[in-house]
Amino acid sequence: MTTPPRGPDGRPLKVRVKTSRGRTTSQQKWLQRQLNDPYVARAKREGWRSRAAFKLIELDEKAKLLKRGLRIVDLGAAPGGWSQVAAKKIGLEEGHGKIVAIDLLEIDPIPGVVFAQMDFLTPEAPDRLMEMLGGQADLVMSDMAANTTGHKKTDHLRIVGLVELAAAFARQVLAPGGAFLAKVIQGGTEGTLLGDLKRDFAVVKHIKPAASRADSAELYVLATGFRGRNAALEDEGNDAGLTGGEAEA
Repeated sequence: MTTPPRGPDGRPLKVRVKTSRGRTTSQQKWLQRQLNDPYVARAKREGWRSRAAFKLIELDEKAKLLKRGLRIVDLGAAPGGWSQVAAKKIGLEEGHGKIVAIDLLEIDPIPGVVFAQMDFLTPEAPDRLMEMLGGQADLVMSDMAANTTGHKKTDHLRIVGLVELAAAFARQVLAPGGAFLAKVIQGGTEGTLLGDLKRDFAVVKHIKPAASRADSAELYVLATGFRGRNAALEDEGNDAGLTGGEAEA
């Protein structure tokens, strides 16, 4: 790997993109960040597929989430950084646990990880996934991000909507006591989403890993202690006014 040039003080010099031909302003800024991001360089050096691997490593250090033998679903898995980290943590190569990675895009194989190129929103996805897992999941994790438009309010709504869909999927496949981890935006889990997670999980909290860029509003919501699908469905009925007494009245 090429070592970045350093100044007299030993610090890496900032790399500038020489030409912007054919690139939008946002693409130019993204490329500039990538070239000067220490986590990108470290990921290449250590063999991780993306800088996002360090986010999951740090999240796990704080939450002690990835335990040996877990059954895990990785939503929006490409290029596979989170599945790589999880595989090492749960002892996948030693025959412990199972990981099913899902994405619309193909990813290069990861030893032990089962990959399904599919849309998790299709009706058959939950049953197919549990068949591949050999049972219910202990953890559903998602580092997915909705495509942005540059309009803050619109992007906020898109991100919340995507997390809501991922959470609904998690409720269908998680075993009682399971956990859900997903990327959100600061202020993006208020209202219905946060209320639903608190209803269906014992503990809900936010975590921001150091590997998230300083200028990014992203953080992660972690919901643990899933109460079970039947309990979730019952609570949804109660929230809709379908309690026994009210129904009889």
